[in-house]
Amino acid sequence: MKILYAIQGTGNGHLSRALDVIPCLQKHGEVDLVVSGIQGDLKLPYAVKYELRGMSFIFGKKGGVDLWKTLRRAHLRKFIKSIKQLPVEDYDLVINDFEPVSAWACYLKDIKCIGLSHQAAVLNQAFPLPEHTDFTGKLILKQYAPVTDKYGFHFKAVDNKIFTPVIRSQVRSLQPTDNGHITVYLPAYDDKRLIKSLSVFPDVKWEVFSKHNKKRSVHKNITINPINNELFTASMASGSGVLCGGGFETPAEALFLGKKLLVIPMKSQYEQQLNAEALRSMGVPVIKSLKEKYLPIIKEWLDNGKVIPVDYPDITQQVVDMVIERHGK
Repeated sequence: MKILYAIQGTGNGHLSRALDVIPCLQKHGEVDLVVSGIQGDLKLPYAVKYELRGMSFIFGKKGGVDLWKTLRRAHLRKFIKSIKQLPVEDYDLVINDFEPVSAWACYLKDIKCIGLSHQAAVLNQAFPLPEHTDFTGKLILKQYAPVTDKYGFHFKAVDNKIFTPVIRSQVRSLQPTDNGHITVYLPAYDDKRLIKSLSVFPDVKWEVFSKHNKKRSVHKNITINPINNELFTASMASGSGVLCGGGFETPAEALFLGKKLLVIPMKSQYEQQLNAEALRSMGVPVIKSLKEKYLPIIKEWLDNGKVIPVDYPDITQQVVDMVIERHGK
């Protein structure tokens, strides 16, 4: 069987999940990879047949998506050309992790495309909604990468189509410890803002991983590190807690490792707002930003934050086998 596995390359979550999904797919046949996006920091240890620009959201520096840069770097002509040229018709099965080029190529050529992603689960009615619905964000989630059938991963399993998170084997093999520091990953904030806010807590050792810095630097009790998958994973496993955005993979891995978790969802990013509400319903504290009025909540979390117990078994191969059985030729 020839399988095309298409992966969203914006951020690192989709690529992290792919590390475990790819070998599961390879047990069923020949697998070619599509990666589109320009905001990822993780390199896959597999040959990528189609590396595309795609349609990426650009992180800002004040807690949200930089919509102007996103539009300016969209390159719609290249995007449409990529859709027309991607040979999805050459494959027996196309599996898509929120990747728009292959999804739209399949849509226009009337070829089935199976969604296997977190985004396939976030709008399920079993999960709570934010207080205010972002109709544009909801539309993007539904139309950004259209699929003919979908299977999702979320913080809780719901039915036979929504499963618990894929936890990388690299993370599953770790033995968590507690060296007392807090690991920080807030890519939508620049270093200056992070240092200003975190300096309010001088007794806490902060290990920050930044998309806005290429060199390691130390500012009293705050260490700024450039993005590095191995160092970040080690920091998370050896810390007391994790302060991060409202993505999916990092919060899921923090919960799996038994770390207390505090989440700040990105502005203008409806998926992260949905994730934050799901986490809040589990008991994870959520704040809107790093503004001064939220600092007492951070202080309370630092002093009295609780670990939220979860059960995330390794079922990735089972899920992939089921998808292949249902949809493979």
